[in-house]
Amino acid sequence: MPGSAHLVLDGLHGIRSDLEALYKDLHRYPELGMWEERTAKKAADALRESRFEVTEGIGGTGVIGVLANGEGPVVMARADMDALPVRERTGLPYASAVTVTAPDGTGQPVMHACGHDVHVTALLGCARLLARARNAWRGTFVALFQPSEENGDGADAMVGDGLTRKAPRPDVVLAQHVLPYPAGYVGTRPGPFLSAADSLRVTVHGRGAHGSMPEAAVDPVVMAAMIIVRLQTVVSRELAATTPAVLTVGSVHAGSGPNVIPDSAVIQLNVRTYDDATRTRVLRAIERIVRAECEASGATKAPQIETTSSFPPTVNDETATRRVAEAFAAHFGDDAHPIDLQTASEDMSVLARAFGVPFTYWGIGGTDPELYARAVENGTVAQDVPVNHSPTFAPVVQPTLDTGVSAMTVAALAWLGV
Repeated sequence: MPGSAHLVLDGLHGIRSDLEALYKDLHRYPELGMWEERTAKKAADALRESRFEVTEGIGGTGVIGVLANGEGPVVMARADMDALPVRERTGLPYASAVTVTAPDGTGQPVMHACGHDVHVTALLGCARLLARARNAWRGTFVALFQPSEENGDGADAMVGDGLTRKAPRPDVVLAQHVLPYPAGYVGTRPGPFLSAADSLRVTVHGRGAHGSMPEAAVDPVVMAAMIIVRLQTVVSRELAATTPAVLTVGSVHAGSGPNVIPDSAVIQLNVRTYDDATRTRVLRAIERIVRAECEASGATKAPQIETTSSFPPTVNDETATRRVAEAFAAHFGDDAHPIDLQTASEDMSVLARAFGVPFTYWGIGGTDPELYARAVENGTVAQDVPVNHSPTFAPVVQPTLDTGVSAMTVAALAWLGV
């Protein structure tokens, strides 16, 4: 494989400027989940130029391109396309000024604040290189561009729309994500890598009254406050200290004025876990606490506990990950590392599970290496290095793109190389 990678990646210098221009264009014109029509068309057009067999509109805006090159393994590589409802504050000359109309009629700014523009560009670069160097590999390469990862419904939508009938069954599924590590870095991790994520909306019901007559009320604000305090004990007192989990209450809403006790309160919370047993235990604890506090407070009716979004855990196949890690070590040398558990979440594993095949998902760095080194030296990484979903998150163009293209190509050739 190292020889195959060298032959394929020799072409990178010839397409570098095209990829940089594509990346800046995608960054300038981001699209929200299930609205990625422009991005999807660019991906489809680029794949056709490289003589892939292309299918569009899978699960909304999803695209797949298939390049068959003789007998051999089938490798599927995935990139997510969607952006976020964030107003960009990077100051870049190619910064997004896109605003869309939200459901309530207000203007909603849009930004590639999570690096999906890097992912799309890197996969298209890999596809182009493989198409130009067919003598260096054998098998079938499937490039998949997925909508709506941020909403957690894009992979399900593609599977529900017949992905497993429209694409050849892969031997492995590959994906990568740009993260706030120094550009040039690549990181792999066998087993659990990204957390499961469950977002819940809890509505508790009381009885409203005048603020001066609390005896006439069942106060849902106090009820919500007690629930929030008690929820902080789930991770700290119900899980072992060695079991990673995060429970965050991100939103509380109740009432309309200082002297009015409302009828209800709404709590929104998010849970991050890394295995099914912990996930089940935490979710059951939340329900137990909510119901018990409502009962203790004399709630007028049972609480409503709704799941608003859910992401599976990303648990990398150990054999596939070891194969990729060895290929990365051979190609990237000291820039290839083990990577820590990440508390972010993904739906990419849905694609692999639909086919019943292994997958591996890795991280690449996107931060200016000098900025990162200064932050490490000063002990200010958390303060000085913008993270995904921040309005100032902006991967440096290089070496981020070269690394992303190279990593995806080297990983694919770990199966396809001759």
